Amino acid sequence: MKKIFFALPGNEALTKSLTEKCGAESGKATIRQFPDGETYIKIESDVKDKLVVLVCTLNYPDDKLLPLYYLSETAKELGAKSICIVAPYLAYMRQDKRFLSGEGITSAYFAKLISSFTDYLITVDPHLHRRSSLSEIYTIPTTLIHASDVLSKWIRYNIEKPLLVGPDSESEQWVSEVAHQADAPFIILEKIRHGDNEVEISVPHIEQYKNHTPVLVDDIISTARTMIATIGHLKNMGMKKPVCIGIHGIFANTAYSDLYTAGAQEVITCNTIPHISNRIKIDESIALLIDRL
Repeated sequence: MKKIFFALPGNEALTKSLTEKCGAESGKATIRQFPDGETYIKIESDVKDKLVVLVCTLNYPDDKLLPLYYLSETAKELGAKSICIVAPYLAYMRQDKRFLSGEGITSAYFAKLISSFTDYLITVDPHLHRRSSLSEIYTIPTTLIHASDVLSKWIRYNIEKPLLVGPDSESEQWVSEVAHQADAPFIILEKIRHGDNEVEISVPHIEQYKNHTPVLVDDIISTARTMIATIGHLKNMGMKKPVCIGIHGIFANTAYSDLYTAGAQEVITCNTIPHISNRIKIDESIALLIDRL
């Protein structure tokens, strides 16, 4: 089946790379806002009987969801054989239970909505906490890419004597995997969260790694409070300046600059969300999966 790729606004670089790697057609579409804020969609390429791949990372999802939905529905009405959404960052995964009476379980609602207008979903390391797989809430075929391979390779070739540091017990499984592949030791922080912006950190057994470069790894860097608190502890213990690595760099408010102010040597992310910190590419992994559709 012929494939044609469309970039939602802000996803042009990744879409161009994926289109070239898959030897596919680059689709043309107009997506803009009317003066009243409503979304205008026009597909200018022939999509009939083709697999339409819509590339749209879903940070700040509320602004992106309607254009994505409208583009998918328009492609179907114009004869597309099937629709695949490539969302390197998948939003609304954290609210996976009703923590307080009256709350909405928005991860399930979002999954139901996405499943209603696409045939396939490809994403990178979604925040699966209390769920074992996306199939618990998504009713379409979903494929997950794990960034551990590209992270470990980057660490192995760019950092001398790395010590991987996981943010909490939940991260131990994938941090240990990255450490193993990078041939590096790792430790897991002991963390007590007192609120959205207040975290108490304990760094166990750090004394034996004084000659290593700490590498703080997390799946999502949002407020960066955990990393900033950890940097402070490492500094007090006389450790080298750490390298901070995240799969998904959301960087809420001033989080990115705050990390450097706190004493980070470098802040590195995968290109799942476009940002100046993108140094680790996941293009090849995504392209391989798309070729199998």
